[in-house]
Amino acid sequence: MVMGSLPENVDLVVIGGGVGGYVSAIRASQLGLNVAIVEKDKMGGHCLNYACIPSKTLIYIADMFYEMSHSQQFGIKSEGLSIDAQKMYDWRMGVSKKLEQGVEYLCKSNSIEIVKSRGTFVSSKVLQLDNGEELDFKKAIIATGSEPKQLQGFEIGNGIIDYKSALMLQVIPKSMTIIGAGYVAVEIGTLYAKFGTKVDIIAHSDLLSRFDKDAVSLVKKRMEELGVRIHLNTVPASREGNALKLSNGESIESDIIVSALGLEPCTSGLGLENTKVKLDAKGFIKVNASLQTDDPDILAIGDVVGEPMLAHKAIRQGEVAAEAAAGKNAGFDNAVIPAVIFSDPEIAIAGSIEGDGITVKKFPLTALGRAIALNKTNGFIKMAYTSDGLIKGVEIVSADANAMIAEAALAIEMGATLEDVADTIHPHPTFSELMQEVAAAALERPVHFYYGKK
Repeated sequence: MVMGSLPENVDLVVIGGGVGGYVSAIRASQLGLNVAIVEKDKMGGHCLNYACIPSKTLIYIADMFYEMSHSQQFGIKSEGLSIDAQKMYDWRMGVSKKLEQGVEYLCKSNSIEIVKSRGTFVSSKVLQLDNGEELDFKKAIIATGSEPKQLQGFEIGNGIIDYKSALMLQVIPKSMTIIGAGYVAVEIGTLYAKFGTKVDIIAHSDLLSRFDKDAVSLVKKRMEELGVRIHLNTVPASREGNALKLSNGESIESDIIVSALGLEPCTSGLGLENTKVKLDAKGFIKVNASLQTDDPDILAIGDVVGEPMLAHKAIRQGEVAAEAAAGKNAGFDNAVIPAVIFSDPEIAIAGSIEGDGITVKKFPLTALGRAIALNKTNGFIKMAYTSDGLIKGVEIVSADANAMIAEAALAIEMGATLEDVADTIHPHPTFSELMQEVAAAALERPVHFYYGKK
């Protein structure tokens, strides 16, 4: 049950060993606290083992396979190219295992006790473990993450799998139907389409309905080019075996049905009723700026405290919560939480590109040398700013958007202006020049794109 001797009491117990949990444990240990992590499954949580890392691993493989088999314009011939699904699975599992072991090593190196068990609050100072033993603590951080939402009548099981199982297939299915049209559905649908799977996506309203329509239109068009069929404004009505009948009368039959309806906070079974911790109307744990719950010695971070349910938010909150638990004057006051969809092209956003008093400038990839050279001109950058040039938001639709958005987040955090970015030398030829180009265009001194005479 444990990876060492079970402590009787600790300064801090972290419930959940995911990316937010283990980061908070390490930071707390650095600050001199005696720390234990209680984790019922694998260290690294969903991100390292079932979600973020596995999906991006498979997306990379799918992109590589597709690019190699569709590179005739570059003079590359690829007759006989194929995928060994078992080797791909072994690689994907190996990546997660390596990272899980790395997290365990980091925790051990920081003198953190890892307890392999569920944890249930008996009171605001005592946690009960699976074997009935109790762990006394001075402070606790809840970092239990989230779990897939389920659609009534189409629950996971009996032939319907969740996104985690979709990323652990040892064969490439001939056909797949995905219920849901958020970023998880888009990423999974795109990667399997690039392997040759016939993919259908069922959207209650629209694909990526919460995102900018200019960006979504490019992603939707690309998915359709890959053969993905997107069924808009409909839901599953009934099911017979692997055949789904939709509310609009359509019928879809496929080898695999994937439920990808988003996430809900994982708070059930924690014994929160034995504490003063309170939930909001959506089931998220209520916290203040220091991530304290209504029970002052119990803090909470990550997916359990609300949107956005992103790993990098949990990591930052883990650091803040650890410092607060150690008595530091710490607060989660970041100005921006960037988000990335690993679609084709990628969509990345920091801040907001909408709002009163905001002007938005757009620069296309068709005017960028790097994009032309790589034949990746499907996309753009938008920059939102105030009348005095303060940058408030950036949206990038491009290859490598995942890397470029960090500069945008830093610019917003630091209160950078258009001139700050436009006058910063960016390396050439790179996709990162998009930031410089759009800032210069916003200052009415564009060079590489002609906007017309005023």
